Amino acid sequence: MTGHGTDPSPWEARIRAELVTVVEEDRWRAPREFDALGPAGVLQEGAVVSFASNDYLGLSAHPAVVAAAHEALDRWGAGSGASRLVTGSRPIHSTLERALAQWKGTEAAVTFPTGFAANLGVLSTLGGPDVRVLSDELNHASIIDGCRLSRAALAVYRHRDMAHLDELLSAGSGSAGSAPPATPTIVVTDSVFSMDGDVAPVDELLDVCGRHGALLVLDEAHAVLGPDLPPATATATATAVPVVVRVGTLSKTLGSLGGFVAASRDVVDLLVNRARPYIFSTAPTPADAAAALAALRVLRSAEGETLTGRLASLIDRVVEAGLAPPGHPSPIIPVVLGAEQAALDASAALLDDGLWVPAIRPPTVPVGTSRLRVTLSAAHRDEDVDRLLHALVRLPRPAHAAAL
Repeated sequence: MTGHGTDPSPWEARIRAELVTVVEEDRWRAPREFDALGPAGVLQEGAVVSFASNDYLGLSAHPAVVAAAHEALDRWGAGSGASRLVTGSRPIHSTLERALAQWKGTEAAVTFPTGFAANLGVLSTLGGPDVRVLSDELNHASIIDGCRLSRAALAVYRHRDMAHLDELLSAGSGSAGSAPPATPTIVVTDSVFSMDGDVAPVDELLDVCGRHGALLVLDEAHAVLGPDLPPATATATATAVPVVVRVGTLSKTLGSLGGFVAASRDVVDLLVNRARPYIFSTAPTPADAAAALAALRVLRSAEGETLTGRLASLIDRVVEAGLAPPGHPSPIIPVVLGAEQAALDASAALLDDGLWVPAIRPPTVPVGTSRLRVTLSAAHRDEDVDRLLHALVRLPRPAHAAAL
């Protein structure tokens, strides 16, 4: 970083010190090259099957999805050239947004370059110094950063604890307990939590937000198998129907790249005019948008039903093997080992067997809950899942890990 014979500058010394700290904490990370189309491919260590991807239905390699991306490249080129409001919008962006809105049952939708950018855009636009945000304690990093950018007063409620959320909402209400909050309030949560694979209690969230007049932001990035929002009439019982903003990604269930927000026309129009990640970022590439649209069409077809059914059956096999509790609701299977080294050693042992399962450790998860994060895909072969289950069952697990 420095010229020959010169001492490091203060900034160079600071950066090196930070890197040394990462190494000393045994938290060094680096990306690995994976040469693959689908879950099977080659790492430096050799041929492996990946159980690390969020391509839950295998649509990133679906022939119709790949063909749509090729066609878009031929028609519109590799990049969008600018932000949507300058000159970056193509017909495929609008077509995709209409399809996303229809899928989610909303008036409108708008796409962002990534799901991370979508969360930043929603929370920084709808938040503000006069707004309060209540966030589940296990929300994704993009929600956490969006809360920070919102400039709102932030409170964190215990994971999936609706009584605690209700208590926090009541503390910000007006004089009447059922009155809307004196401070405009946003409740934000993942619908499927990315490190545990459990789900938010959506029906209860709708109820508590409706009773307190709070806006609900629901990040459905990992919700390939639900939970689904009920029709609006199903929530209009004794309580008001809350305003719901649905955030999603094109990079997991749909196997492409990008994020989106599905909501009322007013919310989408406000995002287009105020969300900085939308206004100041180059638009998603036409190829990504076309791939996502093709994937959505597959998902909503009979073939999509077959793929989601297969994914659900693979989860059932993990449950039958005793590696997930009965009724586990998602393809994210955490194998909690506790100590960081235990998770690293287990991941290395699986890699020796040609199975790539990442070790997840702090700061991604709390100290003492390091784990293997298994993700299943409809593209996995039965024999590969058999190998994985046999290998996981053989792993040594500390006695206390089962209670984590």
